[in-house]
Amino acid sequence: MRTIMVLNAKGGCGKSTLSTNIAGYFAHAWEGRFGLIDFDPQRSALDWLKRRPGHLPYIAGFDGYSNGIASVPADIELLVIDPPARCHGNELERMVSYAETFIVPIQPSPIDIGAASKFIQELHDLHRVQNKEVKIAVVGNRVRENLKIWGDLERFLNSLKIPFVTHLRDAQNYIRAYSRGMGVHELPPYLGRDDVAQWEPLVKWLESKQSVPKQRKVVPLQAEMHPVEAAAAELANL
Repeated sequence: MRTIMVLNAKGGCGKSTLSTNIAGYFAHAWEGRFGLIDFDPQRSALDWLKRRPGHLPYIAGFDGYSNGIASVPADIELLVIDPPARCHGNELERMVSYAETFIVPIQPSPIDIGAASKFIQELHDLHRVQNKEVKIAVVGNRVRENLKIWGDLERFLNSLKIPFVTHLRDAQNYIRAYSRGMGVHELPPYLGRDDVAQWEPLVKWLESKQSVPKQRKVVPLQAEMHPVEAAAAELANL
């Protein structure tokens, strides 16, 4: 099972928004059994799933807050984990034990930058991180490029010793998509085009070997493919 967690101890940084959009992207672009587990007592990710239209690719939902990680069946191929806010100490260590790939969203404000600096140091001090059993990347979230504070955040993210993969704008499309149980990749192209372009570096990183620890051998999911193309690919591997 491939496991991806969107993690930041500070509340209001957009964890659930990124979690639901990551789950929506993989369900939209790939074939497989996908799951989304919500450890947050507010259950924002599960509320998103309840809004999801039946004609869109299915994503299984799990209540991690009530039932824990054991509620996820073994046949789930990719699991997106939405943890609670204010994770520190033993709870942070427990959450980090559940995943192998971590996205840390950081908003452009002095408070968020300061909190992120301390949180990333706390992450680096964990046993699994020091042993390189996980991969971590950061994302600038809810960015308004015309504001000076974006430049401060960009310099901070570039100063870190972990990949800064992209920044995502502060856009109405995320509210629009959430209210419909969709990800921005599932919006009509004329609406979601600009946001999908900003997501491209992030999904490329998530689909690459750079996002998976070397100790972990992952069987890749299969991208959606026309039956003829699938047959040709199978023959090529014989």
